[in-house]
Amino acid sequence: MIARIERTLVAALAVVCWSVGAAAQVQTEVPSAVDGAKPVAVERISIHGTSLEGNLEGDAVDREALVFLPPSYATETSRRYPVIYALHGYSIGAEQWAKEIHVPQTIEGAFAKGAHEMIVVLPDSKTAHNGSMYSSSVTTGDFERYVSEDVVTYIDAHYRTIPDRRSRGLVGHSMGGYGATRIGMKRADVFGSLYIMSPCCLSARPAGPPSTELENAVAAMKVPTDSATLGFFPRAQLASAAAWSPNPRKPPLYLDLPTDNGQPRPDILAKWAANAPLAFVDQYIGQLRRYRGISLDVGDQDGLKTDTIALHDVLERYGIAHGFEVYSGTHTSRVADRVQNHVLPFFSRTLCVTAACQ
Repeated sequence: MIARIERTLVAALAVVCWSVGAAAQVQTEVPSAVDGAKPVAVERISIHGTSLEGNLEGDAVDREALVFLPPSYATETSRRYPVIYALHGYSIGAEQWAKEIHVPQTIEGAFAKGAHEMIVVLPDSKTAHNGSMYSSSVTTGDFERYVSEDVVTYIDAHYRTIPDRRSRGLVGHSMGGYGATRIGMKRADVFGSLYIMSPCCLSARPAGPPSTELENAVAAMKVPTDSATLGFFPRAQLASAAAWSPNPRKPPLYLDLPTDNGQPRPDILAKWAANAPLAFVDQYIGQLRRYRGISLDVGDQDGLKTDTIALHDVLERYGIAHGFEVYSGTHTSRVADRVQNHVLPFFSRTLCVTAACQ
């Protein structure tokens, strides 16, 4: 029985990432434009990632980000604003994420319907294997610190923000939901409210036996970017391995796969399992209690529903106040609607919108 679990555990997270990434490419319902909505300004910037310097994978250290400035930003020049940091999912970057949640239209709609004006930032974490998992790894770089320190510090230095954790929100969808969960548990000193949308990879679940195909493909690679020739499933495996089982003495990919000749490697499987938030959430209950607001949502037809409910149950068990909704929809069918009509109104209620807020 133990051997069977070990053999199937490796495929579990990759299956989740594959289904998440594939779903991320489908269309989503777009809420109608709101009459009278005022335009939001969009800036495309580059943020240097001190936390990413020296990463063995050769991923970019200077990374794109999209910044959405509220309608009053250009005219109310002494006003400061709360900030929402929104994390994208696997296989896409900030630009594709913006298209999937239909910003700036959905931001404009939220403001027109009464949400307080905020700055919204979409940082990019796409890597050689299509996703950082928002983790800390010598192979990909420390994306936990990149989001919570490098990006936040840059935005506070270059825009009129309220530089206070109570005025910063963190949200993510899919792999970004995993990132919001992981970073949110660890960095309540930086963020004040947390919204987790359809998070992937919360637990390691059995899904099917591995094969030697990926091992053979990796053996033939010369550089990390060679993974671009692989299919979705194996690239998700490599992204997970680069994030959760890095190996600085194993070029050219600098990672350990959780199988060897098709057989499970318990030491590597243990590293992967240790990166599942449901495995380490109990260590961060004190941090979670610091949040002014926490909310989770997931579609009733989403394969990630079970784990999202499990996270909700943990918060319930510890008596941590939070919102939770299982809505009618698939993994991506309502994501744009959720951003306009749920996510931004949530942050409008839970973030400090003035510097004097307590």
